[in-house]
Amino acid sequence: MIEYFDLLPEEEQQQLTEVIQTLLKQTFVLERKYEKRTGRFIFNREYRILSKHLEFLKEYFKIAGMEIVENIPSGVIYIRGEGIAPERLSKLATIYLLILKLIYDEQMASASTSINIYTTLGEINERVGSFNLLKDRPSLTEIKRTLVLLKKYQLVEVLDPLEELESETRIIIYPCINMVLLGEEVKHLLESFQEDTALENEQEEVFVANEVDETEIEEAETKEQEEEGTTDGDQ
Repeated sequence: MIEYFDLLPEEEQQQLTEVIQTLLKQTFVLERKYEKRTGRFIFNREYRILSKHLEFLKEYFKIAGMEIVENIPSGVIYIRGEGIAPERLSKLATIYLLILKLIYDEQMASASTSINIYTTLGEINERVGSFNLLKDRPSLTEIKRTLVLLKKYQLVEVLDPLEELESETRIIIYPCINMVLLGEEVKHLLESFQEDTALENEQEEVFVANEVDETEIEEAETKEQEEEGTTDGDQ
């Protein structure tokens, strides 16, 4: 296994090292991602690198108690297994994740021709209210923190500026959502939240994410501004 890596050109070794670090950080790597600059879904170079070296990576992650999986129909490469340390997800983030999965499944069931589904912040919050999942309305800061967290793990793409969140804010739900939750899990968890909305502020240790601090929110907003600046410069 080490011999395989050593025989690669130095530039390719560096690229492989970087994408391994990315995969460990965000769990999922998409084949195609939405690029705000062009307004299109573009091919992800990191996915190509992982796919090219997949057999080597299977042995590499196996040593650490993890499995790397390529889901070709969904265009997702991800890692799973006991070697991945569980992290924490706030109640609001957990609820948003459940609602996003619900919306994703509904639109896919209606013969959607795309594996990427569009929704809005308003639709998400409307579903939260209709299921009576929260006692109080979350603050904009909480919502922003939650969206940054879900974006970090390649679950969503927020198409409009984070600093201007409103009901019309557009959101893409990526197919990674299917690797996180199954339909039956959504049903049971929604019922669980409905039974006790009084525990809104309690932290739930569920799924694959951790809390995002204010620094990460600021970094996400800065990245958005840089992308917009690049767009202006290209015109």
